[in-house]
Amino acid sequence: MRLVDTHTHLYVEDFDTDQTAVVERAIRSGVERFYIPAISSAYTHRMLALEAKFPERIRLMMGLHPTHVKENYLEELEAVQNQLESREFVAVGEIGIDLYWETKYLKEQQDAFHKQIEWAKAKGLPIVIHCRSAFDAVFEVLETHRDAQLYGVFHCFSGTLAQAKCAMDFNLKLGIGGVLTFKNGKIDQFLHEIPLTAIVLETDAPYLAPVPYRGKRNESSYLLKILEKMADVYQEPISFIAEQTTQNAYDVFENKGFKR
Repeated sequence: MRLVDTHTHLYVEDFDTDQTAVVERAIRSGVERFYIPAISSAYTHRMLALEAKFPERIRLMMGLHPTHVKENYLEELEAVQNQLESREFVAVGEIGIDLYWETKYLKEQQDAFHKQIEWAKAKGLPIVIHCRSAFDAVFEVLETHRDAQLYGVFHCFSGTLAQAKCAMDFNLKLGIGGVLTFKNGKIDQFLHEIPLTAIVLETDAPYLAPVPYRGKRNESSYLLKILEKMADVYQEPISFIAEQTTQNAYDVFENKGFKR
């Protein structure tokens, strides 16, 4: 059984004491590839170090996370652009809009989102979207970029069925993680109405650990718990869910020269 974690922050401080063990545990659980989203320039060296440790398993994205869009966001965007010009990445992400913590930098977040979508399309790369308390704002930006070159993943999808269909209409697959296992997550009530071809699996480790680990540090091996819930929701064998979602992930991310 082959699995892919399409969104995991294995390079952050939460894994400083056991990063190798966490990766090896996930590999033993069937996770064969890890897609690593960026946060800000402060973490770039950590991402590169992780890739150097597991070059056959790790694939890096590059981008500026919306919660790190502050007064110096233009400098941060320059760092992103320099990285995109200096080497290969599999996606531009995670990018988007987050209005949960504050709305002070909405205009700056919108500007950063626009620019990074343009860079992704220029390089033929997918985007990986972060959206929190900002569906309307995210869709408004995406609408201005709607064309055949726009594609990617709507990370950590936790919206409504209508919002899911809207995201899919922008040629985005839905990143489904631990929220699916939460009693108040709600997406389990309608997810079966979404074609399985539109779904990729993720953990967002170390955040949003699935039940029964909710509230604890998440890790990529817990993808199995999300897979089990997916099989229950779709009433399909676990092996079928694993194979389809893994293929979906490769369809998104493996178009720039990396092959499994």
